Amino acid sequence: MKEASPMSHHPQSNIAAATASRNSTDDEDELRIRGDAEIQAQPPCAVTLSKTKKKPGLERKGKVVTDIKDAVEHYANAYVFTYDNMRNQKLKDLREQLKSSSRIFLAGKKVMQIALGRSHADEAKTGLHKLSKFLQGDTGLFFTNLPRDDVERLFREFEEHDFARTGSIATETVELKEGPLEQFTHEMEPFLRKQGMPVRLNKGAVELVADHIVCEEGKPISPEAAQTLRLLGMQMATFRLYLVCWWSSDDFEVYKEGLAQLRAEADDSS
Repeated sequence: MKEASPMSHHPQSNIAAATASRNSTDDEDELRIRGDAEIQAQPPCAVTLSKTKKKPGLERKGKVVTDIKDAVEHYANAYVFTYDNMRNQKLKDLREQLKSSSRIFLAGKKVMQIALGRSHADEAKTGLHKLSKFLQGDTGLFFTNLPRDDVERLFREFEEHDFARTGSIATETVELKEGPLEQFTHEMEPFLRKQGMPVRLNKGAVELVADHIVCEEGKPISPEAAQTLRLLGMQMATFRLYLVCWWSSDDFEVYKEGLAQLRAEADDSS
């Protein structure tokens, strides 16, 4: 991953235009989310009122808003980040690694924007609304007390390899040549045929009767190809994180590499 270089300008309007339809929540839900968050932030009340059953989804969103507002008070720095090839377990491991100094949020764009504020009038702290403008597409929030240099190094060096999933783009062409496939046992021959491979058993050994292209560089990976690549032990997906922008109480900057990644995602979705 190339080192991110900070700059100080706002994102282009094409990002917002390309992703305007994502993660939409109606105005009624937004008011309920705000209300739930405010209620959770208040001290307990001794008066018991009749209970109204709430939607579980709205309760979860209200809790996210409260948790983000709490993070704003407890951490000195906030970042927007984006990512490639998300792997939930890898992110969970990173959360565990950083739990003593940082907190990571992945939630709906609008929910995170409500928590931060989208203008000077409703921002949780001065300048925080600037982050909201970058919460487009596949983005999250990273709150931390770690020094900025450490955060930039962490994101720059973070790289987790995994097997590609159906629909992801092949990073190389994989072709199997005609002949014995010694890595496969004879019990796997029926399964390999189901994956579209021209195979047969020859004296108890799996044999490819013709050259077979599993996937082609730059093209989407089929379900069969994803299975075959896994059997071959070939990992084509790399989970990466990119910093998009940084906020502190007295500064705000944008990272070129992360912004370029965000723009590329917007172009792909348009």
